[in-house]
This record gives sequence, C-alpha cells and structure tokens, in this order.
Amino acid sequence: MDQSYSFRQLKIVGIFLIVMQAICFGQSSTMNPSGFKLHRGVNLSHWLSQNFGWSPKETFITEQDIKFIDSIGYDHVRIPIDEAELWDTTGKPIDESFAYLTGCLNWCAKYNLRAIVDLHIIRSHYFNAVNEGGTNSLWTDTNAQNTFLLLWSDLSTRLKHYPVSMVAYELMNEPVAENPEDWNKLIEKAVKVVRALEPQRVLLIGSNRWQTPGTFPQLKIPMHEPNIILSLHTYSPIFFTHHLANWVKFKGYEGPVHYPGQVVADADYNTFVKKDSGLVQVMKNSREIWNKQKLAEELLPAIKRAKELGLQLYCGEFGCLPHVNRNERLSYYRDLISVFDENHIAYCNWEYKGDFGIYLFDFEKKVSHAPDVDLIRILMKK
Repeated sequence: MDQSYSFRQLKIVGIFLIVMQAICFGQSSTMNPSGFKLHRGVNLSHWLSQNFGWSPKETFITEQDIKFIDSIGYDHVRIPIDEAELWDTTGKPIDESFAYLTGCLNWCAKYNLRAIVDLHIIRSHYFNAVNEGGTNSLWTDTNAQNTFLLLWSDLSTRLKHYPVSMVAYELMNEPVAENPEDWNKLIEKAVKVVRALEPQRVLLIGSNRWQTPGTFPQLKIPMHEPNIILSLHTYSPIFFTHHLANWVKFKGYEGPVHYPGQVVADADYNTFVKKDSGLVQVMKNSREIWNKQKLAEELLPAIKRAKELGLQLYCGEFGCLPHVNRNERLSYYRDLISVFDENHIAYCNWEYKGDFGIYLFDFEKKVSHAPDVDLIRILMKK
C-alpha cells in the first residue's frame, strides 16, 4: 500500500481542519465532564474484529497508519474488538492480541488521537446473526450475560491506566434483542461493572436493533451518568449503501441504484424485482426518495432522545460500498457529513481499510491501494 500518495496534499487538509475544527465545532462536540472530545473518526475494522486474514495483524495496522490518520485530520479512531480475538474459549486472555490493542492505544496517545474500544462481537451475540441463519444466546442465557460482564471487568482492569480524556469504551456493537428491555437491563449491569473500577470513564451506548435512530426512544440510560455518549449507526438508504453486498437479504438485486432521488427506479424495479417473488418483500421500501432532508429526518428520533437525556450524540458507523455510481456515492457522503455537522453529531466512518474504506479497494485480491483523496476531502469537510 502506498501511503505517500497525495500525502502532502492531505497533510495540508489536516492542518487546516485542526484550526477550523476548533473554530467551527467548538464546545458542541463535548458534553461530558471527562474532557473526551470527538468530532471526526475512522473505524480500524478487520484487525481485532471480523479478521478475514487479508493481512497479518502486525502489518495491517501499524504506527504509520495511526500517523497517517492523524495527518489527514481525524481526531479519533474506533477500535472494534471481538471476544474470539482477545480471549480463548476458556476465557483466558490472548496476550499477543492485547499487545496489539495496547500498542495501538499507545500510538494514539503519541499522535494525540482519542480512541474508542468497541466490544464488537462476542461468542453469545453477533449483530448479523438474523441475516446469516445464526442465533444469539445473550438475551436468554444468564451465563452468557455473566461472561459479557466479566469481559468488561477484564478490559477495564487492563485499560484503566489510560487517561479518561483519551480512551473511551463502547459497551457492545449493535445489540439485537427481541425485547429492548433486555438490552436496557444489561446496560445497567455493565455500567455498574465498569463504574466500580472507573467512575469517570466515558461509555458509549447505542440503542437496540443495530443502533438505528428509530429505536432510540426505547433506550434507557442509568440516571446521573454524565460521562456517557449515545452512539447511533446509519446506513440508510441501505439499498444504496449496501448495493451488491453478499450478506444482505436483497443481495439478489443486481439492477442500478441511485442517490439522490428514488433509490430503485420504477422501470428497474419492474425489470429486476417484480419478477422475483423472493425480492419483492425485502425490497418493498427500495423506491423511497432519498436526499439530504430525508437523511436528516432519519436521525430525528436519536437527536430528540439525546436532548432529552442531555447527552452527546455520536455516529459510530456509516458508509457506502463503492459498487454504485462514484459521483452519487460521493454526493451521499457529502450530504450525510453536512447533516452531522449541522446537528453537532460527531462521527466515525466505516472504515479505514476494507470494502467501505478510505483506500481504493481491490475486491479480488482483498487489498487496499491508494487513498481515495476525493472521499477523504468530503469526510474532512474540505
């Protein structure tokens, strides 16, 4: 991977943004007393979570990557971690994996980047199980819940020496419980576990059912907890952002999609969908009209809930696969970033390296090439 591609150009953008971030975003990005500030971040996916073996761990994320992330204007990274990557089946920590995690946190400290440690997948819960024929035992198995709490006890014990202004924890990625109260109850237990060790650590908590904005009215947060950030995820309109993805229910649709406007045109729907009874049900909303206003409206339930609780709102994941028209894809990113900034929502794009990444991605060889300068400029609001 050639990280020197347009490096000077991106570095200038980064310096400019550091100044503008302080002027324009100001204190609206910080609503917790810990001093943990967020504005623009990127997910370090497919490293300590959902590792598909694209590259050895020791070379996939290095200090040079953190240096590059800092240089182009990001102020934080989100580090997804999986139980299976950091603990063996007996619950014993995998020292090598923890060394990668703490090494990355140390690099972040060196370059003044904040970091969010995100417990992404655990053995008893996988956010996409429903779409892949799996099941989650977390919500019905007391032992699984106790294991989840033990993971956080271990993480907190190992990471508590990092300053609260530099490192935060995300309790769980995209909970998917049949009853939102099951997640609310587990939140309360997990917060107590961490607070027993770290009273001031910032905790990121999302709503049930993939942290989508529409489910935030059901989210409950322990009272008198100012060091909490509410974390939403948005990939709407999913028929556009996940076009040709092989893990979604509508993966059989190979016709064109569009943004802005009607995602699937009537003629394309009649040609590619109407004749396939299996696609009709899963693509029933595919002809909705999407634009910047629609994107903003989609976030309103989460914005309202954050205001009710007096907590900062953050978008920990968003992105669009490059299988769509490039100009339309960039327009989508441009509109969504504007919506975030206009509503003082800090954000973290999915992802650094990978199919959604800020590098041009080779889907056959599964490698990242040169930085996508146009995309980076939009994410940095340049």
